[in-house]
Amino acid sequence: MAPFSFPFFLFTFTALFSFTLSRTTLVSHSTATLDLAASLTQAHDVISFDPHTIKPLDQAQEEAQLLNSSAASSPHISLSLHPRESLYTSNHKDYKSLVLTRLGRDSARVNSLNTKLQLALQGVNRADLEPLQTEIRPQDLSTPVTSGTILGSGEYFTRVGVGSPAKQFYMVLDTGSDVNWLQCQPCSDCYQQSDPIFNPTGSSTFRQLTCDVPQCQALDVSACRNNKCLYQVSYGDGSYTVGDFVTETVSFGNSGAIKGVALGCGHDNEGLFVGSAGLLGLGGGRLSLPSQVKASTISYCLVDRDSSASSTLEFNSAAPGDSVIAPLLKSRKLDTFYYVGLTGLSVGGRPVSIPPSLFQMDESGNGGIIVDSGTAITRLQTAAYDALRDEFKRLTPDLPAAGNFALFDTCYDLSGRTSVRVPTVSFLFAGGKSLALPAKNYLIPVDSSGTFCFAFAPTSSSLSIIGNVQQQGTRVSYDLANNRVGFSPNKC
Repeated sequence: MAPFSFPFFLFTFTALFSFTLSRTTLVSHSTATLDLAASLTQAHDVISFDPHTIKPLDQAQEEAQLLNSSAASSPHISLSLHPRESLYTSNHKDYKSLVLTRLGRDSARVNSLNTKLQLALQGVNRADLEPLQTEIRPQDLSTPVTSGTILGSGEYFTRVGVGSPAKQFYMVLDTGSDVNWLQCQPCSDCYQQSDPIFNPTGSSTFRQLTCDVPQCQALDVSACRNNKCLYQVSYGDGSYTVGDFVTETVSFGNSGAIKGVALGCGHDNEGLFVGSAGLLGLGGGRLSLPSQVKASTISYCLVDRDSSASSTLEFNSAAPGDSVIAPLLKSRKLDTFYYVGLTGLSVGGRPVSIPPSLFQMDESGNGGIIVDSGTAITRLQTAAYDALRDEFKRLTPDLPAAGNFALFDTCYDLSGRTSVRVPTVSFLFAGGKSLALPAKNYLIPVDSSGTFCFAFAPTSSSLSIIGNVQQQGTRVSYDLANNRVGFSPNKC
């Protein structure tokens, strides 16, 4: 009862002061300037960018010294991060077609995450999931597989070595997945990738896992053939990878290498990650790369997707001191996703009227909001999105409206201008903390002629997602040991 013994006037003064301080902090970030000219220049450059101007890792890095360690240790690991368009030549005739392709990938990605969640919420037992039969044809899949427009094309890549001696591969980074995998010879069906396909016979550290080991038993879908563990990962758009579940040495440039990392050696891979060799799963499950290397923290900074710049993915590094800290939450139903304790949103420095329950996860595992590296556009439950959009439109009456574009219903014709001031959009967290987004993270070009759209979208799912467009330029640090996530702007 002690907390209630303080004098009423002290409580009133403290509450009023806290409210005033919080409100003042928000209002001080009421507007932001969007550099339209810079955004359109990047949009033009990304179409004509030549990825061959980026030098690959030099031989010294590729022959990284093998640490005298195993997956049980926790070294500091740092890797370069690249946006997709900086590594592969664009085949799009203009920026508009590139954006439409990205949004197509994004919709498939969101469907994939929702499918994964629904399987977990419905209590589907791993024993009830059976591997696909071999030699499945693309036309047999539930959704047509079209190269470059499906989930797996990926948005951010890093380069790692696999095997001994190490062979270097570009891999997609994915906080929404746990299983690491790459394409392997011999191929029953492999898609085109930029690096030569990994040949296990050339590695002295390649080990096939048997069916009784914990790594095999941790798979959602597995099979056993001649006591060899087989894996399958299927995605919500009908894409999949199937092969042997093995352990290998994975090297991380100048950060050394880790022995005995469990990963899939995919011999049959459809529709996934065209260009990359495979995927590094950064989720919270037992088979993810962070879990296997016993990482206490993960952090990354995603550069602008239209930029040729790069940043870093790091394990076991401290978060920047100026990080906005929020609770990192876990679902009892699905340990892969990183849920964050979001309490609301503000526009123009003032909180939007949205029930906090729209961002909360209930006891059954429905609801909540996750931070995801693979989703581009932030998805909010429809009621939350409508309130956010309506407030943004109310505060931008002088911006000339343009027609809808794909999943965007709020667009503006900003042609002929070089810059514009717009209301600041911020994420609000517990304790009155807020993360103000740069204008370019929520008002993005969709063509090269000056059409910009409000880069949020509604979802009918209970799951909300903070996407990578909203994360651009911000170092996101997951403190796995203390269940916190930090956001630090301008730390790429």
